Amino acid sequence: MNHEYTVSDIKVMEGLEAVRVRPGMYIGSTGSRGLHHLLWEIVDNSVDEAANGYADTVAVTLERDGSVTVEDNGRGIPVGIHEKLGVSGVEVVFTQLHAGGKFGNDSYSYSGGLHGVGASVVNALSEWVKVEVATAGRLYQMSFKSYEDKDGMHSGIPEGPLTEVGRTRRQGTKVTFMPDARVFETVEMNFEIISRRLRELAYLNKSVRFKLTDLRERGNAKEREYYFEGGICDFVKYLNGDKVPLYDEPIYISGRKDNIIVEIAMQHSDGYSENVFSYVNNIPTTEGGTHETGFRSALTKVMNDYCRRIGVLKDKDASLSGEDFREGLTAVLSLRMQNIQFEGQTKTKLGNTEARPAVEAVMTDRLPPILEDLKNAQLSAMIADKAVKAAKAREAARRAKSMAREKSKLENAPLVGKLSSCTGRDPKLNELFIVEGDSAGGSAKQGRDRRFQAILPLRGKVLNVEKKRIEQVLENEELRSLITALGTGIGEDFNIDNLKYDKVVILSDADQDGGHIRALLLTFFYRYTKGLITDGHVYIGQPPLYKVQKGDQAIYCQDDKELERVTKGMRGYTLQRYKGLGEMNPEQLWETTMDPKNRTMVKVNIEDAATVEHLVTLLMGDKVAPRKEYISEFADFNKHDSFTNKAKLDS
Repeated sequence: MNHEYTVSDIKVMEGLEAVRVRPGMYIGSTGSRGLHHLLWEIVDNSVDEAANGYADTVAVTLERDGSVTVEDNGRGIPVGIHEKLGVSGVEVVFTQLHAGGKFGNDSYSYSGGLHGVGASVVNALSEWVKVEVATAGRLYQMSFKSYEDKDGMHSGIPEGPLTEVGRTRRQGTKVTFMPDARVFETVEMNFEIISRRLRELAYLNKSVRFKLTDLRERGNAKEREYYFEGGICDFVKYLNGDKVPLYDEPIYISGRKDNIIVEIAMQHSDGYSENVFSYVNNIPTTEGGTHETGFRSALTKVMNDYCRRIGVLKDKDASLSGEDFREGLTAVLSLRMQNIQFEGQTKTKLGNTEARPAVEAVMTDRLPPILEDLKNAQLSAMIADKAVKAAKAREAARRAKSMAREKSKLENAPLVGKLSSCTGRDPKLNELFIVEGDSAGGSAKQGRDRRFQAILPLRGKVLNVEKKRIEQVLENEELRSLITALGTGIGEDFNIDNLKYDKVVILSDADQDGGHIRALLLTFFYRYTKGLITDGHVYIGQPPLYKVQKGDQAIYCQDDKELERVTKGMRGYTLQRYKGLGEMNPEQLWETTMDPKNRTMVKVNIEDAATVEHLVTLLMGDKVAPRKEYISEFADFNKHDSFTNKAKLDS
C-alpha cells in the first residue's frame, strides 16, 4: 500500500541531532579517519590561537579511560553571555552549528577552521565533553552529555550553565571529550597518526610547542614533544634527511602581498623527483592549487632570467623548462590568508585566484637577491648546473619515450601474449591484476572472470625506480609492459583519462619476496603515476595465509589473528599455510581473492603526503643506516611464529 507523502513526514531535527544521523557529512566517515577528525577539529582551534599570536603551547593527552584532552594557553573561549542567544560563549560554540569567531576577521586574521562546525560536531559525536576556560584570573567549567531515552537521542546537552569554579593563574582552553562508541567503528586513537600531525603543525608554526602524552597503558606513559625554531626550513631538512642535498641550508623566502603571507623553503637534492608540499592556514593542500601554480611559474621565470645573466644560457638558447629547475627539488609552501576557497569538500585544492599573483610577487621580489648574493654563488651555480643536466636528460627521455612508443607497436603481440586482457570494453568496470610469476599467473588466468578481469604476470622483481631517471624506467621490460597495459603514460605525460582499468590490483605472495614486489610497484606508482593512487585506483589483494580444513569444511584465514579466532576450541583439523599464490588452484584463488563477493582488498591512499615522501625515500633510497634503524624499530620479526607453532600442536 502506498503511503501518502504529507507535511507530517518532514522531520525537523533540533540542535545537534542531525550530526548524529549523518556524521559522514561533517567528519567524512565513522571509521578511524572520522574519529581522528574529531581531534583535529579541537586541535585546529588551539592552533588558530597560536597562528594569530595568542598561544605558544598546545598539548594533547590520550587519557586512560579513552577520552582525549586538548589544552592551549591562548585567550580562552569567550565566557560572556551572547546577546542574541542569552547563553555563554562556551555554550554557543559547543551547541550551535555554524557558530564561531572565524567568520569575520576581527578575532582571527588567519584560520584553518572555516565553517564554525568544529566544536559543536565534536560535542554531538561524543558521549560527553568537559570544557575548562581560564581567563582574566578566573577558571570556568561546563559539561555536555549525549544520552538516549524514550523520546530518542539527545546530543551534546549541557549538564548545566557555564560556572565559575575559582581563581587561577592559568590562561587558555582545555577540552576533554569521549568519542561515542555508538557512532564510531573504533574509538581507539592512534598515537602515531596524532604524533605525525602534531610534528607537521610544529614545523608550520615555528616556536610553538606541541606536546603529546599517552596515558592509556598503565605504568608505560609515552611522551613526544615537537618544537622547531627553524619552522619550514627544518621541515625541508627532515624531508631531505635521507637524500643527499646539493647545498646545506634550504633557501628561505617570506613576504606579504595583498594581506596574504607567503613562506617558502626549498632545497635541491641529487635525486630526480620533484616534491612540493603546500599548506594554507595549516591545512594540507595535497591536490595543489593556485598557490602552487604561482610558485612553479615564478621559479621558472626567475631561474631562466638568472641563467641568462650569468651566461649559462646564451641569447640563442631556448629557455629551460620548469621541470628542469624542479628536478630533485623539495619545497614547502605555506600561506596565511583570509576567506579561503577550496575546490571540493575535502579541502585539498586551493581555488583563490589572488593566491597565484601573491606567491609570484614574493618569489620574484625575494629570490633574485638570494641567487645573486656572492655568499650564495656556489649554491646558485649548483641549481643552474643541475637544471642544464636535467634538460639534457629530458631530451634523452623524450627520445626514449618515442622509441618506447615505437617499440610497443612492434612488441604489441608479445605483450598480448603476456597480458591476458578481459573482454569487457568499459574501463570503469574492468580490473587489472598484477601477479608475480607464471605459476600464480596461470592460476589467476584460469580462475578469473574474463569478462572484466585482466591478468598481467611479472617475471621477477621490477626495477626500483627511486633515484632512476625516466629513460632508465622505460628500458625495464616489466615496467614497460605495465605502462602499456595501463594506458596512462608516465611522468609529465601521465593522463588519468586514458586509464584502461578502474582497479589496478597488486596480487603478490604473503612472504618477504611478495612484500618486496609490492613495495617496488608502489614506489613506481608513487613516483611516476601518482594520480592512480590519489584517484583511488590502486589496491592490494589480500590472499589468505591459511586454510583450515575440518571434514568437508574449509575455512580461509587472512592472518594469525583470524586463525586464532577460527581455531579457538577446535580439534581435529588440518592446517595449510600458503607459501604462495601458485599453491592455490584456480577455484580457490577465485573464491578467496578475486571474487568481488568474497575478496578482501586494501585501497592504497595518501593520507599524509609528507610522511609518505619521507618513508619512500628512507625505505627505497640508497642510505642503508637509516633504513636499518627504521626496520629495527618497527618491524615485527615474530609476526607468524608464535601462533602457528601453537596451532600445529593443537591440530
